Amino acid sequence: MRRFTIPFLLAAALGAAGMNSAGRAMAETLLPDFNAFVMMRGSTAISVDQAADALKDFDVVFVGELHDHIANHLAEMALLRAIQQRVPQLALSMEQFERDRQGTLDDYLAGKIGEETLRDGLGWSNYAEAYRPLIEYAKERRLPVIAANAPQKIVRCIGREGSGFLSTLPAGERKLVAAALDLQDGAYKKKFLKFMEEDGAHDGPDDSNKAKTAERLEKSFAAQVARDDTMAESIANFLQTHPGYKVLHITGAFHAEEHLGTIERLKMRLPGLKIGLVLPVGVKAGETPEAKDAKGADFTILLRRSPEPYATDSERKAAEAKMAARFRAATSSTCKF
Repeated sequence: MRRFTIPFLLAAALGAAGMNSAGRAMAETLLPDFNAFVMMRGSTAISVDQAADALKDFDVVFVGELHDHIANHLAEMALLRAIQQRVPQLALSMEQFERDRQGTLDDYLAGKIGEETLRDGLGWSNYAEAYRPLIEYAKERRLPVIAANAPQKIVRCIGREGSGFLSTLPAGERKLVAAALDLQDGAYKKKFLKFMEEDGAHDGPDDSNKAKTAERLEKSFAAQVARDDTMAESIANFLQTHPGYKVLHITGAFHAEEHLGTIERLKMRLPGLKIGLVLPVGVKAGETPEAKDAKGADFTILLRRSPEPYATDSERKAAEAKMAARFRAATSSTCKF
């Protein structure tokens, strides 16, 4: 079969085949490399335009991503373009830009500064291939872009000292994080704590004190929530001050899976919103996704699964030890503003 560089050209055929053996064979054809992706609605492949026809009716569309997967970013660009063509009053909201950079971002979109100034201190080494297309599309079409996230420097200190750190901030710095953080027990906290307990990078191997470990995990959750609540508040503030607009929000998949994290916090602030969710699902050659892989998404982006990070257990443990050391070093710096 001919190799297609734009996978969704054959989406209708894949949808007709379903995810049976013929569908699997076609899925392999449509995912020939790591640049390829297929939009899915349930078990049916659809085109990006078909997805956009449905997503245009949502007030806010969350697009979760694997930060380092090129196909995920290509899908995001395709969705932004298709949805904006149907929703002219569309704002782009991004986890990758923090609130204290909103002025810099606005200056760039207005042509007052160049890209090097925009990127200075941004902290995303893959900006050029992953996020430049989104920003340039917004700039050329004069779309608002929301610097939605809490500053890393404050989040890091919350992770070290807990949510009480926010009360020590000067008024100007305090406004860079959501006014209220939801630290209550629930499905999201349970999911986050499970992730942390399974992730050796966040759990120092020399710490056998359960009380101390529990305290550290609570502080880590507060840091996570600072991001989620701040992104939710940023989107809510924009919608309340820009009637008629809709928002496309780009974020790490963990922040939106199962409509938890940032999504549930946005619903707390604006309960009447209609929120759509698009998430990536990685598969190996010959695999088919299962329903649980969608994690509550209205649409999924089928792409090739990233390579295994480690080939051996010893390689994994060595890497985790290095990450744990870097994590401890990052949380040991002085938190003064």
